[in-house]
Amino acid sequence: MNEIADHGVRFGRIAAMLPVKDMSKAYDFYVNVLGFQKTFENGNPVGFMILKRDAGELHLTLQKNHKAADFNVAHLLVDDVDALHARCKQSGMRIIKSLQDKDYGLRAFVFEDPDGNRIDVGQVI
Repeated sequence: MNEIADHGVRFGRIAAMLPVKDMSKAYDFYVNVLGFQKTFENGNPVGFMILKRDAGELHLTLQKNHKAADFNVAHLLVDDVDALHARCKQSGMRIIKSLQDKDYGLRAFVFEDPDGNRIDVGQVI
């Protein structure tokens, strides 16, 4: 094991932090379309929110001047990528990379959330 990296520290959860321009619009998408549940919020107006679904955790931070990156900011593994792809299309999300089987063993696609954050979704084949 790498002596520099170890130091006996055990890592716990790590969650993607997504910047959003409109917290209620982001909440609506992640809860009503993707099925997350809010477990925490902070501020008035709300400036930070934690969402969870199954083993996935997502943190939203209000950033009024957010400009979306042109690369994937999070990767999500699911057990039914076809169903999630259909749900994203049905809700009007922009699909950046179409659903396809990849040579590295995933069936995957990339979509943009309402704030333009690109999420790479995959399922092990």
